[in-house]
Amino acid sequence: MRKHFTSTGEFSESVHEATEDNVKYTGRNYYDGKTAWLVQSGSAVEFTVNAKSAEVTVDCDYSINNDEKYRPRYAVIVDGEIILDEVVSDKTKTVKLFDGEVSRTAEVKIIHLSEANNGTVGVSEIKTVSDSSVPVVPAVKKDLKIEFIGDSITCAYGVEGQSAYENFTTATENFMKSYAYLTAEKLGADYSAVSYSGHGIISGYSNDGKRETNSLVPKYYKNYGSLSDYAKPWDFTAEPNDVVVINLGTNDSSYIDKDFDERKQEFVDGYAEFLETVRECNPDAYIICTLGIMGGTDEYPLIEQAIEIFKEKTGDEKITSYQSPVQNQADGIGADWHPSEVTQQKNAYILADKICNALGKESDQIGLDVASDAEYSLSTVGDANAATYFSDYDKSFWINVVNGGTSDESIEALISGIGLKKDGKYRLTFEISTTDGEEIPVLIRSADKSNIYFSDTFKGTGQKAPFEAEFTAEKSDSSAEIVLQIGGKDSYNVTLYNLRLEKIG
Repeated sequence: MRKHFTSTGEFSESVHEATEDNVKYTGRNYYDGKTAWLVQSGSAVEFTVNAKSAEVTVDCDYSINNDEKYRPRYAVIVDGEIILDEVVSDKTKTVKLFDGEVSRTAEVKIIHLSEANNGTVGVSEIKTVSDSSVPVVPAVKKDLKIEFIGDSITCAYGVEGQSAYENFTTATENFMKSYAYLTAEKLGADYSAVSYSGHGIISGYSNDGKRETNSLVPKYYKNYGSLSDYAKPWDFTAEPNDVVVINLGTNDSSYIDKDFDERKQEFVDGYAEFLETVRECNPDAYIICTLGIMGGTDEYPLIEQAIEIFKEKTGDEKITSYQSPVQNQADGIGADWHPSEVTQQKNAYILADKICNALGKESDQIGLDVASDAEYSLSTVGDANAATYFSDYDKSFWINVVNGGTSDESIEALISGIGLKKDGKYRLTFEISTTDGEEIPVLIRSADKSNIYFSDTFKGTGQKAPFEAEFTAEKSDSSAEIVLQIGGKDSYNVTLYNLRLEKIG
């Protein structure tokens, strides 16, 4: 970089176009000969500037005529600090990046925060006062490139909404808080997004159960965008993707679920066909499919079926899938029942781990709930017995103790199949409703009971009460278990909620 920023000994004003000679394009940006239009969610231009002052011209397309609630939102970031975050109000605006008496070198990003459905923002020029022979150069490209294909969840629709009952505006849509952006940040990857709220594979969101064919991602996948000005072919060969993540099916479910048995095969076939399109456009990428944050539990097995059809037809093995956990109301809910920032972040941790596993890279698991896929069961000794019910919906575990046996150990609630890493630091959190004053030993141990990694005691309050503790694992264990010892007392209830074992260091 230093060789570019060679001083000429004299300050002068210069104007630089937002072409790839001067800036790095992140995502699907369309350059029309004058302006780099940031078409998709998260699309951005990034550059390094050396100058004593710099400014950028930001434009808006015809979406400036939208109702102000639905105009594009964007941010300008200088050296990691957001200096401007707004919904556009002007057709053209000059944004001062910095101003001073001496030169400075700064990293600059202008990013589209809302989605392609609501129009785009553009960058037409960068103006500098500099003594550098080349004052503006593109940001450095990263080694890993991930493409995210999705719907409103990927767009981070309503992520900044204050409640589920708040109506959507672009002011509450922020791609920098989406699982997609957060995953790329965690992995140090470049990214591209193709995401449209309300869209699906075979049907967009349907209010009446009829198929909505105007809102299909496969229709627009090969273009910069869906709006007429950007309905031009995208060049997949220019910046090949290493990983493609598909998070679609949530909107299809509004159509499929009205007549599931009749319509499920239509979805399987449509999904398998789309996989062929994605592979054609991304011949070397690893494909990861997911669904579930806003439901679609009936559709997820159909995705697995579609993948098997695709693999049998093509022999392609560079594809996998996983079911995303349904959003938890305890983590907050965004506008129109969309995922909150907490939910988006949790799903970024999960996806980052899945990508590492797919690529054969070591995952640090930081932020990951290592108990998310654990098995819940009950162990009893002697005459001790209890009735149980586990809810997949909210991950609650209800236990009605009938005969508690002779000691705490007579009945144990087991959360098993947990992987721990040596020297990993973990945070255990949960809530329990049980009798006021009831003391329940809590352990984390090896399945054969030979190693105790953590022990403490929970004390009930008569209502849903929280528990939080941290510990460091003394060794690696791929099959550890969390244990709640609830024996020794007859005729009482215990309900466990929101258990999470997060790796924090």
